[in-house]
Amino acid sequence: MKCYVIPALCLTALVYWGCNNIRKKKNPVNRDTSITHVTSFNTLFLENGELNHFIATNPDYAAYTEQFNDFYKHRNYEFAWFDSTGLTEQAYNFINLQNNYISQFDDSSIYNARLAQLYNGFVNKKFYPQHSDSLVMKTELLLTGQFFRYASKVYKGSDIDAAELGWFIPRKKINITALLDSAIRNKTAEAEAYAPLNPQYEKLQHFLAVYSQLSKTPEPDSVAYLSKPLRRKDSSESILKIKTRLALFGDLAHNDSTPLFDTTLLRAVKSFQRRMGLSVDGIIGNKMLEELNVPLKQRARQISINIERVRWMPAEKDTNYILVNIPEYKMHVFDSGHLQFDMNVIVGTSANSTVIFTGKLKYIVFSPYWNVPESIVKKEILPAIQKNPDYLAKNHMEIYGKTGPVPNIRQKPGGPNSLGLVKFLFPNNYNIYFHDTPNRELFTQSSRSFSHGCIRLGEPKKFAQYLLRSDTSWTEVKIDSAMHQPKEKWVPLSKGVPVFITYFTAWVDKNGQLNFRKDIYGHDKKMEEKLFL
Repeated sequence: MKCYVIPALCLTALVYWGCNNIRKKKNPVNRDTSITHVTSFNTLFLENGELNHFIATNPDYAAYTEQFNDFYKHRNYEFAWFDSTGLTEQAYNFINLQNNYISQFDDSSIYNARLAQLYNGFVNKKFYPQHSDSLVMKTELLLTGQFFRYASKVYKGSDIDAAELGWFIPRKKINITALLDSAIRNKTAEAEAYAPLNPQYEKLQHFLAVYSQLSKTPEPDSVAYLSKPLRRKDSSESILKIKTRLALFGDLAHNDSTPLFDTTLLRAVKSFQRRMGLSVDGIIGNKMLEELNVPLKQRARQISINIERVRWMPAEKDTNYILVNIPEYKMHVFDSGHLQFDMNVIVGTSANSTVIFTGKLKYIVFSPYWNVPESIVKKEILPAIQKNPDYLAKNHMEIYGKTGPVPNIRQKPGGPNSLGLVKFLFPNNYNIYFHDTPNRELFTQSSRSFSHGCIRLGEPKKFAQYLLRSDTSWTEVKIDSAMHQPKEKWVPLSKGVPVFITYFTAWVDKNGQLNFRKDIYGHDKKMEEKLFL
């Protein structure tokens, strides 16, 4: 089984369930008639019609009709949660798991009061259940249905149309029937044993429990915006409130309850700024206070939203891949599952947002032309030509054809080219790719959403060297020369590299620090409406 990592997030695995459990086409499940009262050492079997009657009278589980039928048909309708002595060990393990999930995530949506009542009547009770006992059969089938609900929620995620939320990475698929069969067979007691849970999921889950608990206590006083920034050695009443909040979030190890901006507070301020993606300058300004004042309940929801996104991530067999996290403005490059380097990137503006999707990087184009998209030609280039007939020549552009009444315009290779000296193509329907840029100064800003949707790289030459590392003919000198030619040069990669353009506004980094970023495209807000409202 394989997976990939989220930004600087040190996720050595973003997959919960291996590729062998993804079903592209359903195979019919055959009834195993070798399982009988004699061979199974269990006298409890469902009779004809009982399963269908249960599903018909319990509409909450109707969505799992196929899973119910497949699971029990494979067992020849033998009970799974009861044996000749009462409830099995697997039943205790599952109920504990479910209750822990409900408690940690503060999510009662999967709680079933009737099952809890029946289960409590049987728990720790030694008896010899009879098939004629309708409560035994009801509890058996409720436990199965409840497992399907639990597994769907925890390992697959909420039943939300991800595409409606701008997420075009195919969601992973899970065979929850196989999960249940494995859980019963192996007597698993941990969620990790049902289906592997990646480290990022567990780390976010830990912080969700922390923030959920904090949100139940009185909210600390917010800090009023400052007329001027606070620096080391300053003294202010606002510093008292700032220290309280930083101590609550774990950035400040010890709150001395004094109004002095000392070196201890300086370290805490830098820690907080780093976790929020702000400029790490140690100066307390209003941008920092804006993040510091975000209500605890809102932060808990932000973590929940990103846990949901982690659940969606698909299985990926290749251990070499490139991952861009849009709100972080970072690219992360992995080789053999290990992070090789990070790189600052510039992404699309809110009006020209970069699409969340996956593809395969296949080509490097040195000294590229920039084929100006028709939308930009219409909105920007043609009006500019009307104002200045020399606009094309001044901007090293040329017309090379027409599409209807609209001219096809491209910018010639060279330093002024909007794509810079190199671009990297992973063919897709969104016309998004990586490229260099002549506007290097933009990479110094903490918020970097300036493009028309494509992704500008902070170190394009380094990235080209990495992609061509296995071809010794591509020396640094040759790459540098190719980037400064008058004609573009296409170089196909010997093997396509998976690219994941993602959107995570909360994650735990390799140092165990919880990071937050702004919801620059409003995707969190849309998900919040689906998940909570």
